[in-house]
Amino acid sequence: MQTENQMSRRRFLAATGAIAGTTLLNPLSLKAETAAVHSPKASKLRIAMIGTGSRGCGMWGADIVRDYSEQIEFVGLCDTNQGRVETAKRLIGVACPTYTDFEKMMKESKPDVLIVTTMDATHHQYIIRGMELGANIITEKPLTTDETKAQAIIDAEKKTGKTCRITFNYRYSPHRAKIWQLLRDGEIGDITSVDFHWYLDTSHGADYFRRWHRLVENSGSLWVHKASHHFDLLNWWIDSDPETVFALGQLNHYGKNGTLRAENCRSCPHTKECKFYYNVLKDDYYKQLYVDNEQYDGYLRDGCVFKNDINIYDKMAASIRYANGVQVSYSLTAYSPYEGYRIAFNGTKGRIDAWIQESRPVQDVNYDEIVLFKNFSKREYIHIPFGTSGHGGGDQLLKDQIFLPNIDDPYKQCADMRDGVLSCLVGISARKSIASGLPVKIADMTSLKPQAIKQYKRIV
Repeated sequence: MQTENQMSRRRFLAATGAIAGTTLLNPLSLKAETAAVHSPKASKLRIAMIGTGSRGCGMWGADIVRDYSEQIEFVGLCDTNQGRVETAKRLIGVACPTYTDFEKMMKESKPDVLIVTTMDATHHQYIIRGMELGANIITEKPLTTDETKAQAIIDAEKKTGKTCRITFNYRYSPHRAKIWQLLRDGEIGDITSVDFHWYLDTSHGADYFRRWHRLVENSGSLWVHKASHHFDLLNWWIDSDPETVFALGQLNHYGKNGTLRAENCRSCPHTKECKFYYNVLKDDYYKQLYVDNEQYDGYLRDGCVFKNDINIYDKMAASIRYANGVQVSYSLTAYSPYEGYRIAFNGTKGRIDAWIQESRPVQDVNYDEIVLFKNFSKREYIHIPFGTSGHGGGDQLLKDQIFLPNIDDPYKQCADMRDGVLSCLVGISARKSIASGLPVKIADMTSLKPQAIKQYKRIV
Protein backbone atom coordinates (compact mmCIF):
# COMPACT_ATOMS: atom_id res chain seq x y z
CA MET A 1 0.00 0.00 0.00
CA GLN A 2 1.31 3.43 -0.97
CA THR A 3 1.69 6.15 1.61
CA GLU A 4 0.58 9.74 1.09
CA ASN A 5 4.23 10.78 0.80
CA GLN A 6 4.87 8.16 -1.87
CA MET A 7 1.86 9.29 -3.87
CA SER A 8 2.87 12.93 -3.54
CA ARG A 9 6.31 12.08 -4.85
CA ARG A 10 4.76 10.27 -7.81
CA ARG A 11 2.60 13.28 -8.62
CA PHE A 12 5.59 15.59 -8.35
CA LEU A 13 7.75 13.45 -10.61
CA ALA A 14 4.90 13.06 -13.07
CA ALA A 15 4.59 16.82 -13.25
CA THR A 16 8.32 17.35 -13.67
CA GLY A 17 8.34 14.54 -16.23
CA ALA A 18 5.69 16.39 -18.19
CA ILE A 19 7.84 19.50 -18.20
CA ALA A 20 10.83 17.44 -19.30
CA GLY A 21 8.77 15.77 -21.99
CA THR A 22 7.68 19.05 -23.51
CA THR A 23 10.73 21.25 -23.06
CA LEU A 24 13.93 19.68 -21.77
CA LEU A 25 13.52 16.48 -23.75
CA ASN A 26 11.99 18.11 -26.80
CA PRO A 27 14.09 21.20 -27.48
CA LEU A 28 13.68 20.37 -31.15
CA SER A 29 9.99 21.21 -31.06
CA LEU A 30 10.64 24.70 -29.72
CA LYS A 31 13.60 25.16 -32.04
CA ALA A 32 11.56 24.00 -35.01
CA GLU A 33 8.95 26.68 -34.47
CA THR A 34 11.66 29.34 -34.10
CA ALA A 35 13.55 28.14 -37.15
CA ALA A 36 10.45 28.04 -39.32
CA VAL A 37 9.58 31.63 -38.43
CA HIS A 38 13.00 33.27 -38.37
CA SER A 39 15.23 31.42 -40.82
CA PRO A 40 16.10 33.31 -43.98
CA LYS A 41 14.54 32.28 -47.28
CA ALA A 42 16.60 29.52 -48.85
CA SER A 43 16.26 27.39 -51.96
CA LYS A 44 14.25 24.24 -51.40
CA LEU A 45 15.96 20.90 -50.92
CA ARG A 46 15.47 18.76 -54.03
CA ILE A 47 14.35 15.29 -52.96
CA ALA A 48 13.96 12.05 -54.88
CA MET A 49 12.71 8.79 -53.36
CA ILE A 50 13.27 5.18 -54.35
CA GLY A 51 10.73 2.75 -52.90
CA THR A 52 7.07 3.73 -52.62
CA GLY A 53 5.60 1.28 -50.15
CA SER A 54 3.60 2.40 -47.13
CA ARG A 55 6.65 3.75 -45.27
CA GLY A 56 7.82 5.79 -48.21
CA CYS A 57 4.36 7.10 -49.06
CA GLY A 58 3.52 7.98 -45.47
CA MET A 59 6.38 9.13 -43.26
CA TRP A 60 8.73 10.12 -46.10
CA GLY A 61 6.07 11.17 -48.58
CA ALA A 62 2.78 12.73 -47.60
CA ASP A 63 3.98 13.68 -44.11
CA ILE A 64 6.96 15.73 -45.25
CA VAL A 65 4.96 17.36 -48.06
CA ARG A 66 2.43 18.40 -45.42
CA ASP A 67 4.91 19.58 -42.80
CA TYR A 68 7.97 20.79 -44.73
CA SER A 69 6.72 22.08 -48.08
CA GLU A 70 8.54 25.37 -47.50
CA GLN A 71 11.84 23.52 -47.10
CA ILE A 72 11.65 20.67 -49.63
CA GLU A 73 10.32 19.73 -53.06
CA PHE A 74 9.99 16.29 -54.61
CA VAL A 75 11.67 16.03 -57.99
CA GLY A 76 11.25 12.30 -58.58
CA LEU A 77 9.63 9.09 -57.33
CA CYS A 78 10.85 5.64 -58.36
CA ASP A 79 9.69 2.08 -57.81
CA THR A 80 10.09 -1.16 -59.73
CA ASN A 81 6.28 -1.50 -59.59
CA GLN A 82 4.88 0.91 -62.18
CA GLY A 83 1.37 0.90 -60.76
CA ARG A 84 2.51 1.50 -57.20
CA VAL A 85 4.70 4.49 -58.03
CA GLU A 86 1.79 6.13 -59.85
CA THR A 87 -0.49 5.41 -56.89
CA ALA A 88 2.16 6.81 -54.54
CA LYS A 89 2.35 10.04 -56.52
CA ARG A 90 -1.38 10.52 -56.01
CA LEU A 91 -1.37 9.52 -52.32
CA ILE A 92 1.61 11.73 -51.49
CA GLY A 93 0.12 14.64 -53.41
CA VAL A 94 3.04 15.69 -55.61
CA ALA A 95 3.40 16.62 -59.27
CA CYS A 96 6.93 15.33 -59.86
CA PRO A 97 7.83 12.76 -62.54
CA THR A 98 7.64 9.04 -61.73
CA TYR A 99 10.11 6.40 -62.84
CA THR A 100 10.76 2.68 -62.85
CA ASP A 101 14.35 3.30 -64.02
CA PHE A 102 16.48 4.51 -61.10
CA GLU A 103 19.41 5.72 -63.22
CA LYS A 104 17.09 7.76 -65.39
CA MET A 105 15.43 9.39 -62.38
CA MET A 106 18.74 10.37 -60.82
CA LYS A 107 20.19 11.80 -64.03
CA GLU A 108 17.05 13.72 -65.00
CA SER A 109 15.90 14.97 -61.58
CA LYS A 110 19.37 15.72 -60.11
CA PRO A 111 18.27 15.54 -56.44
CA ASP A 112 20.21 16.98 -53.53
CA VAL A 113 18.96 14.13 -51.35
CA LEU A 114 17.87 10.59 -52.16
CA ILE A 115 15.51 8.87 -49.70
CA VAL A 116 15.85 5.07 -49.77
CA THR A 117 12.84 3.04 -48.57
CA THR A 118 13.17 -0.14 -50.64
CA MET A 119 13.46 -3.76 -49.56
CA ASP A 120 16.36 -4.04 -47.10
CA ALA A 121 18.56 -6.27 -49.26
CA THR A 122 18.56 -3.66 -52.04
CA HIS A 123 19.41 -0.60 -49.91
CA HIS A 124 23.11 -0.77 -50.73
CA GLN A 125 22.52 -0.56 -54.49
CA TYR A 126 20.65 2.73 -54.27
CA ILE A 127 22.74 4.21 -51.46
CA ILE A 128 25.99 3.61 -53.32
CA ARG A 129 24.76 4.64 -56.76
CA GLY A 130 22.91 7.62 -55.31
CA MET A 131 26.13 8.92 -53.73
CA GLU A 132 28.05 8.28 -56.95
CA LEU A 133 25.49 10.39 -58.81
CA GLY A 134 25.90 13.30 -56.41
CA ALA A 135 23.18 12.91 -53.78
CA ASN A 136 23.37 12.73 -50.01
CA ILE A 137 21.38 9.82 -48.63
CA ILE A 138 18.59 9.42 -46.10
CA THR A 139 17.83 5.74 -45.64
CA GLU A 140 15.41 3.72 -43.59
CA LYS A 141 16.90 1.21 -41.20
CA PRO A 142 18.47 -1.24 -41.53
CA LEU A 143 21.33 0.22 -43.52
CA THR A 144 21.86 -3.14 -45.23
CA THR A 145 21.71 -6.90 -44.64
CA ASP A 146 25.24 -8.35 -44.73
CA GLU A 147 28.82 -7.34 -44.07
CA THR A 148 29.89 -7.29 -47.74
CA LYS A 149 27.22 -4.74 -48.61
CA ALA A 150 28.08 -2.77 -45.47
CA GLN A 151 31.73 -2.54 -46.52
CA ALA A 152 30.70 -1.39 -49.99
CA ILE A 153 28.68 1.45 -48.42
CA ILE A 154 31.62 2.41 -46.17
CA ASP A 155 33.89 2.57 -49.22
CA ALA A 156 31.38 4.55 -51.30
CA GLU A 157 30.86 7.23 -48.66
CA LYS A 158 34.61 7.67 -48.31
CA LYS A 159 35.14 7.78 -52.08
CA THR A 160 32.31 10.20 -52.92
CA GLY A 161 32.46 12.49 -49.89
CA LYS A 162 28.68 12.29 -49.61
CA THR A 163 26.79 11.52 -46.38
CA CYS A 164 24.45 8.70 -45.47
CA ARG A 165 22.00 9.34 -42.64
CA ILE A 166 20.08 6.48 -40.99
CA THR A 167 16.60 7.32 -39.71
CA PHE A 168 16.75 5.80 -36.23
CA ASN A 169 13.59 7.48 -34.98
CA TYR A 170 13.54 5.53 -31.71
CA ARG A 171 16.43 7.70 -30.48
CA TYR A 172 14.17 10.75 -30.64
CA SER A 173 11.29 9.65 -28.41
CA PRO A 174 11.19 11.65 -25.15
CA HIS A 175 11.22 8.53 -22.98
CA ARG A 176 14.36 7.10 -24.58
CA ALA A 177 16.04 10.50 -24.58
CA LYS A 178 15.38 10.77 -20.84
CA ILE A 179 17.07 7.41 -20.26
CA TRP A 180 20.06 8.62 -22.30
CA GLN A 181 20.26 11.78 -20.19
CA LEU A 182 20.08 9.87 -16.89
CA LEU A 183 22.91 7.62 -18.05
CA ARG A 184 25.06 10.54 -19.24
CA ASP A 185 24.46 12.35 -15.95
CA GLY A 186 25.90 9.37 -14.09
CA GLU A 187 22.75 8.72 -12.06
CA ILE A 188 23.63 5.02 -11.73
CA GLY A 189 27.40 5.45 -12.01
CA ASP A 190 29.22 3.49 -14.70
CA ILE A 191 27.00 1.11 -16.68
CA THR A 192 28.06 -2.49 -16.15
CA SER A 193 25.31 -4.55 -17.81
CA VAL A 194 21.96 -4.24 -19.58
CA ASP A 195 18.95 -6.57 -19.80
CA PHE A 196 16.84 -5.78 -22.89
CA HIS A 197 13.83 -7.87 -23.93
CA TRP A 198 11.51 -6.93 -26.78
CA TYR A 199 8.08 -8.42 -27.44
CA LEU A 200 6.24 -8.21 -30.78
CA ASP A 201 2.57 -9.09 -30.54
CA THR A 202 0.56 -11.44 -32.75
CA SER A 203 -0.52 -8.51 -34.93
CA HIS A 204 2.68 -6.53 -35.53
CA GLY A 205 4.96 -9.53 -35.11
CA ALA A 206 2.92 -11.70 -37.45
CA ASP A 207 2.96 -8.99 -40.11
CA TYR A 208 6.68 -9.53 -40.74
CA PHE A 209 5.90 -13.14 -41.66
CA ARG A 210 3.23 -12.10 -44.18
CA ARG A 211 5.48 -9.85 -46.21
CA TRP A 212 8.86 -9.92 -47.97
CA HIS A 213 10.55 -9.77 -44.56
CA ARG A 214 9.82 -13.50 -44.08
CA LEU A 215 12.86 -14.40 -46.21
CA VAL A 216 16.34 -13.87 -44.79
CA GLU A 217 17.65 -13.04 -48.25
CA ASN A 218 15.28 -10.03 -48.34
CA SER A 219 15.42 -8.67 -44.79
CA GLY A 220 18.51 -10.17 -43.20
CA SER A 221 15.99 -11.67 -40.71
CA LEU A 222 14.45 -9.85 -37.76
CA TRP A 223 17.95 -9.81 -36.27
CA VAL A 224 18.66 -7.09 -38.82
CA HIS A 225 15.36 -5.64 -40.01
CA LYS A 226 13.78 -5.18 -36.57
CA ALA A 227 16.55 -5.60 -34.02
CA SER A 228 18.90 -3.09 -35.69
CA HIS A 229 16.57 -0.50 -34.12
CA HIS A 230 17.21 -2.04 -30.71
CA PHE A 231 20.94 -2.47 -31.20
CA ASP A 232 21.23 1.16 -32.24
CA LEU A 233 19.48 2.18 -29.03
CA LEU A 234 21.92 0.07 -27.04
CA ASN A 235 24.92 1.55 -28.84
CA TRP A 236 23.58 5.07 -28.23
CA TRP A 237 22.62 4.48 -24.58
CA ILE A 238 25.83 2.64 -23.68
CA ASP A 239 27.92 5.15 -25.68
CA SER A 240 30.26 2.47 -26.94
CA ASP A 241 30.63 0.07 -29.86
CA PRO A 242 29.60 -3.62 -29.80
CA GLU A 243 32.57 -5.96 -29.85
CA THR A 244 31.48 -9.61 -29.61
CA VAL A 245 28.15 -11.39 -30.20
CA PHE A 246 26.95 -14.87 -29.28
CA ALA A 247 23.39 -15.79 -30.26
CA LEU A 248 20.68 -18.43 -30.36
CA GLY A 249 17.55 -18.46 -32.49
CA GLN A 250 14.73 -20.67 -33.75
CA LEU A 251 11.54 -20.57 -35.82
CA ASN A 252 9.01 -21.96 -33.33
CA HIS A 253 5.65 -20.43 -34.19
CA TYR A 254 5.26 -19.30 -37.81
CA GLY A 255 6.17 -20.95 -41.11
CA LYS A 256 6.18 -24.75 -41.10
CA ASN A 257 4.94 -24.80 -37.50
CA GLY A 258 1.38 -23.93 -38.55
CA THR A 259 -1.31 -26.50 -39.27
CA LEU A 260 -3.36 -24.26 -41.62
CA ARG A 261 -1.76 -22.95 -44.77
CA ALA A 262 -2.44 -21.08 -48.01
CA GLU A 263 -0.72 -18.70 -50.43
CA ASN A 264 -2.39 -15.65 -48.93
CA CYS A 265 -5.39 -14.75 -46.79
CA ARG A 266 -7.73 -13.84 -49.66
CA SER A 267 -7.26 -17.26 -51.27
CA CYS A 268 -7.35 -19.18 -47.98
CA PRO A 269 -10.05 -21.80 -47.24
CA HIS A 270 -9.34 -21.52 -43.48
CA THR A 271 -10.38 -17.92 -42.82
CA LYS A 272 -12.90 -18.89 -40.12
CA GLU A 273 -10.46 -21.08 -38.16
CA CYS A 274 -7.20 -19.16 -38.54
CA LYS A 275 -6.54 -16.61 -35.81
CA PHE A 276 -4.06 -14.87 -38.12
CA TYR A 277 -6.57 -14.18 -40.90
CA TYR A 278 -6.01 -10.67 -42.22
CA ASN A 279 -8.45 -8.95 -44.58
CA VAL A 280 -6.28 -6.46 -46.46
CA LEU A 281 -9.34 -5.25 -48.39
CA LYS A 282 -10.63 -3.56 -45.24
CA ASP A 283 -7.71 -1.13 -45.40
CA ASP A 284 -8.41 1.11 -48.40
CA TYR A 285 -4.93 2.65 -48.27
CA TYR A 286 -3.25 -0.77 -48.50
CA LYS A 287 -5.75 -1.87 -51.13
CA GLN A 288 -4.82 1.07 -53.34
CA LEU A 289 -1.10 0.75 -52.76
CA TYR A 290 -0.69 -3.03 -52.86
CA VAL A 291 -3.73 -5.05 -53.94
CA ASP A 292 -4.55 -2.85 -56.93
CA ASN A 293 -0.95 -3.16 -58.14
CA GLU A 294 -0.33 -6.89 -57.66
CA GLN A 295 -0.63 -7.33 -61.43
CA TYR A 296 2.75 -5.67 -61.95
CA ASP A 297 4.97 -7.83 -59.73
CA GLY A 298 2.79 -10.38 -57.92
CA TYR A 299 3.61 -9.03 -54.45
CA LEU A 300 1.02 -10.15 -51.87
CA ARG A 301 0.56 -7.89 -48.86
CA ASP A 302 -1.60 -10.52 -47.12
CA GLY A 303 0.69 -13.52 -47.43
CA CYS A 304 0.16 -16.54 -45.18
CA VAL A 305 2.19 -16.48 -41.96
CA PHE A 306 2.54 -20.27 -42.20
CA LYS A 307 4.16 -20.45 -45.64
CA ASN A 308 6.71 -23.22 -45.93
CA ASP A 309 9.31 -20.87 -47.40
CA ILE A 310 9.63 -18.73 -44.24
CA ASN A 311 13.26 -18.94 -43.12
CA ILE A 312 13.68 -16.23 -40.46
CA TYR A 313 13.64 -16.75 -36.70
CA ASP A 314 10.71 -15.79 -34.49
CA LYS A 315 12.56 -16.40 -31.19
CA MET A 316 16.01 -14.90 -30.64
CA ALA A 317 18.48 -14.27 -27.83
CA ALA A 318 21.97 -12.78 -27.78
CA SER A 319 24.81 -11.93 -25.43
CA ILE A 320 26.69 -8.83 -26.56
CA ARG A 321 29.95 -7.51 -25.15
CA TYR A 322 30.86 -3.87 -25.72
CA ALA A 323 34.30 -2.34 -26.18
CA ASN A 324 33.94 -0.50 -22.85
CA GLY A 325 33.23 -3.75 -20.99
CA VAL A 326 29.42 -3.51 -20.74
CA GLN A 327 27.58 -6.82 -21.13
CA VAL A 328 24.09 -7.04 -22.68
CA SER A 329 21.47 -9.79 -22.52
CA TYR A 330 18.99 -9.28 -25.39
CA SER A 331 15.97 -11.19 -26.63
CA LEU A 332 13.21 -10.75 -29.21
CA THR A 333 9.96 -12.73 -29.37
CA ALA A 334 7.62 -12.26 -32.35
CA TYR A 335 4.42 -13.94 -31.07
CA SER A 336 3.66 -12.31 -27.74
CA PRO A 337 0.08 -11.45 -26.63
CA TYR A 338 1.21 -7.86 -26.01
CA GLU A 339 3.82 -5.55 -27.50
CA GLY A 340 6.57 -3.55 -25.87
CA TYR A 341 9.85 -4.02 -24.08
CA ARG A 342 11.51 -4.27 -20.71
CA ILE A 343 14.94 -2.80 -20.15
CA ALA A 344 17.21 -2.52 -17.13
CA PHE A 345 20.57 -0.81 -16.79
CA ASN A 346 22.79 -2.00 -13.96
CA GLY A 347 25.44 0.45 -12.77
CA THR A 348 28.03 0.87 -10.07
CA LYS A 349 25.69 3.20 -8.15
CA GLY A 350 22.23 1.82 -8.94
CA ARG A 351 19.78 0.66 -11.56
CA ILE A 352 17.30 2.03 -14.12
CA ASP A 353 14.22 -0.02 -15.06
CA ALA A 354 11.56 0.63 -17.69
CA TRP A 355 8.66 -1.39 -19.06
CA ILE A 356 7.21 0.17 -22.19
CA GLN A 357 3.79 -1.20 -23.10
CA GLU A 358 2.97 -0.46 -26.73
CA SER A 359 -0.16 -2.61 -27.02
CA ARG A 360 -2.57 -4.07 -24.44
CA PRO A 361 -1.05 -2.16 -21.51
CA VAL A 362 -1.73 -3.36 -17.98
CA GLN A 363 -2.41 0.22 -16.87
CA ASP A 364 -4.54 2.95 -18.42
CA VAL A 365 -2.09 5.86 -18.17
CA ASN A 366 -0.85 8.59 -20.52
CA TYR A 367 2.84 8.35 -19.70
CA ASP A 368 5.85 6.05 -19.86
CA GLU A 369 7.60 5.33 -16.58
CA ILE A 370 11.28 5.13 -15.71
CA VAL A 371 12.28 3.76 -12.30
CA LEU A 372 15.56 5.12 -10.96
CA PHE A 373 16.78 3.09 -7.98
CA LYS A 374 20.10 4.21 -6.51
CA ASN A 375 21.99 1.96 -4.13
CA PHE A 376 21.05 2.54 -0.46
CA SER A 377 18.24 4.88 -1.50
CA LYS A 378 14.56 4.86 -2.46
CA ARG A 379 13.03 4.37 -5.87
CA GLU A 380 12.25 7.44 -7.95
CA TYR A 381 9.39 7.19 -10.45
CA ILE A 382 9.85 9.44 -13.48
CA HIS A 383 6.85 9.85 -15.77
CA ILE A 384 7.30 10.98 -19.37
CA PRO A 385 4.09 11.92 -21.25
CA PHE A 386 3.41 9.96 -24.42
CA GLY A 387 4.73 11.50 -27.63
CA THR A 388 2.24 12.75 -30.20
CA SER A 389 3.87 11.26 -33.32
CA GLY A 390 4.86 7.74 -34.32
CA HIS A 391 7.54 5.62 -32.61
CA GLY A 392 6.99 7.10 -29.17
CA GLY A 393 6.97 10.68 -30.43
CA GLY A 394 10.26 10.27 -32.28
CA ASP A 395 9.12 10.56 -35.91
CA GLN A 396 8.32 14.27 -35.89
CA LEU A 397 11.45 15.24 -33.96
CA LEU A 398 13.65 13.25 -36.34
CA LYS A 399 12.13 14.94 -39.39
CA ASP A 400 12.38 18.39 -37.79
CA GLN A 401 16.10 17.85 -37.31
CA ILE A 402 16.55 16.71 -40.90
CA PHE A 403 14.45 19.27 -42.75
CA LEU A 404 14.41 22.42 -40.62
CA PRO A 405 17.42 24.73 -40.25
CA ASN A 406 19.35 25.48 -37.06
CA ILE A 407 18.14 22.46 -35.08
CA ASP A 408 20.57 21.48 -32.33
CA ASP A 409 21.39 17.90 -31.36
CA PRO A 410 21.93 17.96 -27.58
CA TYR A 411 21.24 14.23 -27.19
CA LYS A 412 23.48 13.13 -30.09
CA GLN A 413 20.50 11.56 -31.82
CA CYS A 414 21.73 12.10 -35.38
CA ALA A 415 22.81 8.71 -36.77
CA ASP A 416 25.43 8.48 -39.50
CA MET A 417 26.73 5.68 -41.69
CA ARG A 418 28.94 4.27 -38.91
CA ASP A 419 25.92 4.03 -36.61
CA GLY A 420 23.99 2.23 -39.34
CA VAL A 421 26.78 -0.25 -40.00
CA LEU A 422 27.37 -1.11 -36.33
CA SER A 423 23.67 -1.62 -35.61
CA CYS A 424 23.44 -4.02 -38.57
CA LEU A 425 26.61 -5.87 -37.69
CA VAL A 426 25.22 -6.99 -34.34
CA GLY A 427 22.33 -8.75 -36.11
CA ILE A 428 24.54 -10.07 -38.91
CA SER A 429 26.97 -11.41 -36.29
CA ALA A 430 24.05 -13.02 -34.45
CA ARG A 431 23.05 -14.90 -37.61
CA LYS A 432 26.61 -16.09 -38.09
CA SER A 433 26.89 -17.11 -34.44
CA ILE A 434 23.75 -19.24 -34.67
CA ALA A 435 25.12 -20.93 -37.80
CA SER A 436 28.53 -21.66 -36.27
CA GLY A 437 27.65 -22.06 -32.60
CA LEU A 438 30.52 -19.69 -31.78
CA PRO A 439 30.91 -16.05 -30.72
CA VAL A 440 31.54 -13.60 -33.58
CA LYS A 441 33.81 -10.57 -33.40
CA ILE A 442 32.48 -7.35 -34.93
CA ALA A 443 36.02 -6.30 -35.90
CA ASP A 444 36.25 -9.27 -38.28
CA MET A 445 33.28 -8.09 -40.35
CA THR A 446 34.27 -4.75 -41.93
CA SER A 447 37.00 -2.11 -41.79
CA LEU A 448 35.19 -0.39 -38.88
CA LYS A 449 36.81 -1.31 -35.59
CA PRO A 450 34.87 -1.13 -32.30
CA GLN A 451 35.83 1.77 -30.06
CA ALA A 452 35.34 2.07 -26.31
CA ILE A 453 33.83 5.55 -26.70
CA LYS A 454 31.28 5.86 -29.48
CA GLN A 455 32.00 8.26 -32.33
CA TYR A 456 29.48 11.01 -33.03
CA LYS A 457 29.01 12.80 -36.34
CA ARG A 458 26.42 15.52 -36.87
CA ILE A 459 24.98 15.50 -40.38
CA VAL A 460 23.45 18.81 -41.45
